[in-house]
Amino acid sequence: MAVASKTLELSENWRWKQRDETVESIFDELEAGWTPVKHMPSDIHVELMECGKIPDPYVGFNEHAAHWVGDAEWMYRTTFSIDPIHAANYELLFDGLDTICVAYLNEEQILTSDNMFTPRVVQLDVTRLQSSNTLLLHFKSAKKIAKQLETEYGRVRAGSCNLGDPSRGPELMTAGPWLPISLKSYSVCISDLYPQATVDSDLVPHLTVELSMKGELTRVSTIRCSLLDCEGTEAVNVEISPKSSSSIRHSFSTLPSVKLWWPVGYGEPNLYSLTATLIDEAIQAGHILDQQTTTLGFRRVALIQRPLAEADQYGKGTSFFFEVNNVPIYIGGSNWVPADNLLTTIKPERYMKWLKLLKDGNQNLVRLWGGGVYEPDVFYDTCDELGILVWQDFQFACGVYPAHPEFVESVQKEAEANVKRLRHHPCFALWCGNNEDYQQVLQWGGIAELPARKIYEEVLPEVVERLTYRDVPYWRGSPYGGKGWDTADPTVGDVHQWNIWAGEQKPYQHYNIMGGRFVSEFGIPSMPDLRTIDHWMDDNDKERYSNSKLMAQHCKAGSHETRFAILMNENFKLTGDFESHVYLTQILQSEGVSFAYRSWRREWRGPGREYNGGTIVWQLNDSWPVTSWAIADYFLRPKPAYYAIARELEPITVGILRKVNQNREHDRPRQFYEFGSFESRSATLEIWGTNSTLHSRTAILELQFIDLESAWKHQETHSVTLLPNQSTEFITMTCPSREPDSDTTITKSATVVVCARLVDPKTHGVIARYSDWPQPYRYVDFPDPQWIINFDGDALTVKAAHPVKGLVFSVRSEGNEVRFSDNALDLIPGEERVVEVEGLERDRHIYMSYMGSEHPRRIVTTAQ
Repeated sequence: MAVASKTLELSENWRWKQRDETVESIFDELEAGWTPVKHMPSDIHVELMECGKIPDPYVGFNEHAAHWVGDAEWMYRTTFSIDPIHAANYELLFDGLDTICVAYLNEEQILTSDNMFTPRVVQLDVTRLQSSNTLLLHFKSAKKIAKQLETEYGRVRAGSCNLGDPSRGPELMTAGPWLPISLKSYSVCISDLYPQATVDSDLVPHLTVELSMKGELTRVSTIRCSLLDCEGTEAVNVEISPKSSSSIRHSFSTLPSVKLWWPVGYGEPNLYSLTATLIDEAIQAGHILDQQTTTLGFRRVALIQRPLAEADQYGKGTSFFFEVNNVPIYIGGSNWVPADNLLTTIKPERYMKWLKLLKDGNQNLVRLWGGGVYEPDVFYDTCDELGILVWQDFQFACGVYPAHPEFVESVQKEAEANVKRLRHHPCFALWCGNNEDYQQVLQWGGIAELPARKIYEEVLPEVVERLTYRDVPYWRGSPYGGKGWDTADPTVGDVHQWNIWAGEQKPYQHYNIMGGRFVSEFGIPSMPDLRTIDHWMDDNDKERYSNSKLMAQHCKAGSHETRFAILMNENFKLTGDFESHVYLTQILQSEGVSFAYRSWRREWRGPGREYNGGTIVWQLNDSWPVTSWAIADYFLRPKPAYYAIARELEPITVGILRKVNQNREHDRPRQFYEFGSFESRSATLEIWGTNSTLHSRTAILELQFIDLESAWKHQETHSVTLLPNQSTEFITMTCPSREPDSDTTITKSATVVVCARLVDPKTHGVIARYSDWPQPYRYVDFPDPQWIINFDGDALTVKAAHPVKGLVFSVRSEGNEVRFSDNALDLIPGEERVVEVEGLERDRHIYMSYMGSEHPRRIVTTAQ
C-alpha cells in the first residue's frame, strides 16, 4: 500500500560519553557511563558545561581549561523504533556531523564522515531493521587526525600566527551531531525540488521547476505544482504527468503579475512559495504520496565588470559592482563570522536579531566569510525575508589548501550539497571560491604555487554552472582580480585593505587614497561594551586595565598592542583611566570605518565612473565575548561604529574632507594640523553629497563654521541638486577662520568645527548632516557642552550650547538589553536631537561619554 512519506527528527533519547581509548571495542562501552544529552543537535562542549565538566570558556581564562576536549574521542547513541510494514524505504539523514565520525546501526557500520559541511544519506536495509534500533556515533579527535594528515601530505602555511594551528585546529575543537539527524520513510518521495525563478533583461519573470523523485515511481500518477504569492493566494496551479520518469522539468507558460524581489533600500523583498505534490490517484482521489514547499523570489542579479570611461586616482581599469533588476546598487555591508564558536547554541531568534540589526543599520549585503560555516537554512531564509543580499564564500580561508584527489573529491561533494541546498534563495548575489588564499601566495612569498587553484578555477565554477541556471555569478576568490598575482590592484576586482591597522600600519586618514573598485574587507578593532568586558572579567578587578593578561586573553588580533598604540597615540590624548580608554578605542573604530564608508561611497560617481561599487566592513559580529573588529559585540550590543556606518548608508548623505596645507612637503595625514616641524598655513574643504535613490533631489546646503576658542562664527548656504544613484560634488573652498596673529602665518582653522546640513527647501527638515572636526583630536581642547537633556522614559532629547564630539549613551547594570535609536552623535549648538530608548527598566540609569569627558557618567536630566 502506498503511504505518504514521513520524516522524523531523532531528537530524543540521546546519550553521550567520552570514549575510553584503552577499551579495544567501542561496543564494550555500551552499558555504563552514559549521560543524557541536554540539547539536540549537540556540541560536546555544551554538554560538558551543562553537567559541570568544564567551565564556561568565554569567562576569564577558562578557554584553556577546555582544550583537552579536542584531544578526546566522544560517542553519542540513541534508539528508535520503526514499523517495517509502514513503508518500502527507510533512510537516515545526517545533516551535519562535526567532524570525523563513524556511525553504527545495531553494531553494524553504516557510514564514515570526515566533512562537517557535507550532509549524508544512508539507505537502510529494511530486512535488517528491528523493532528497536540503536544508532551509535563515534567522533574521533579531528585535531589528532589533522596532525596525521599533516605528516602524510606535508605542513602548509595557514594564515598569520593568530589564525590557529596550520593543521586548521581552532582553540575550541568542537565535536558532535551539530545539525539534525532524521529518519525518513517513503514509498516514493521528492529527492530534489528546484524552482528556477528568473527575470530577463526586460524584467519579465520566468519560472521553470526541476523535480527529482526516488522510490516506486510507478505509483505517481500526477505531480501538482502550486505557486502562492506573498499573501498566500494561489497564483498558478498546474498538473504534470510524470510518465514514470525519475525527473521532470516544467516551464510555466504564463505567470500572473509578479512582484520582483528587491534588496534593502530599493523596494520590498517580495517572496513566493512553490509546493510540489506527488499524487497517487489509484488508491483514492488526491492521495498524497509526498509534498515539498520551498520559497523563491523573482529577481535579476549581475556582477558588472566593464571598462571605466575615465581614470580615477588609481588609473582606469574596470568596474566591480552589482545590478539587481537592472538597477546599479551601491553595496554597504558587513562580513559575517559564526555568531558563536558553539554553533548549536545559535537559535533562529538570534539569527533574526543579528540580521535585523544589519538591516536597521541601512546595510544591504552580508558576506559569509570563508573561514566560518555554510549557515543553516534559517539564516538564508531570514536574508530572503529582510531583503539582504548574500555574498557566500566557499569554506576556504587564509591557507594553502591541498589538491590531492581525496581532498578534491570531498570538496566537490561539499560544494554540490550546499549549492543544491541554497541555490533557490533570491538573496544570493555571489558565490566566491575562497577568502585570501590567492593573496597569501603574494603576501608571504616563498610559495611557488597554490595547489587549490584546481578547486577555485575548475571544481567550484563547474559545480555552480552545472547546478544553477547561472543567475548568480561566481568569483574565484576574495580578494581577486589584479594583474597576475596582484590581488591588491585597486583598478580591478575586489581588494582587502589591511594596510591600515595591519600590514604597513598606515593612518586611517589614508582610507580615501587606499580604496579600490570594491573593498570587501577592511576594519579597525575596538573594545566592546563595558558590560561585555565585565562578563569575562567575572569580578577579577586586578585585571581591569587595558593591557592586562585577561584583556589579552580576550583579544585574538595579532600584534594588537602595537597596532592599537599607533592609532590611539596618533589620534587621542593618553589616558590611564580604563573606562575612558575603552571609550576611545570605540571612537577610534567609529571614526576610522565611517571615514572609509564616506570616502569610498563618494567614488560611486555615476555611469562610467563607478570607481567604487561597495564597501564591506570586517566584521558585523563576534563568536565570543572579545575585543575585535566587530561593530556589535557578542551580546548584540552595537558599538559606536555601528551607528556611524548606519548614518553613512542613509539614502542621502553629506560629506566633508578637510585637507590641511603645510609650509612644505610632509608625510603626515593630510587632515592633520601640525604643531611641530611643520606650519599649517590653511585648509581646503571638499564638500559633496550622495544619493542612492533613483531620483534627483534638490536641497539647501547649510554650512556653519564654529571656532572652539573664540566667539567667531560664520554661516553660508548654497542651493544644490543631488543626482540620482551617485555622488555629487558640491563645493571646494578654503576653510574660513579668524585672521592669523600678526606675527605668524599659521592658520586659525585648527580650532574650527565645520558643520554641514542638507535641508529640504520646502519643509525645512534636515535630510542629512555631518560635522568635520580639526584633527588630530589629541590637539583639540573640547569645550564644556552646557547640556540641556530631557528624558521622558521613551526618548532622550539633547541640546548643547557648544559643539559636541562623539556623544555615546550607555547603560552599566545588567537587565533588559537597551536599544538606542541613534548613538555616537556629533552636535552643533542649538540643534535638538531626539534618541529613542527601548527596554530601559525604571531602576536603571543612562550614562554618557563624549570627547573631553570620556569616563561614563550618569545623565542628570531636567525631567525625570
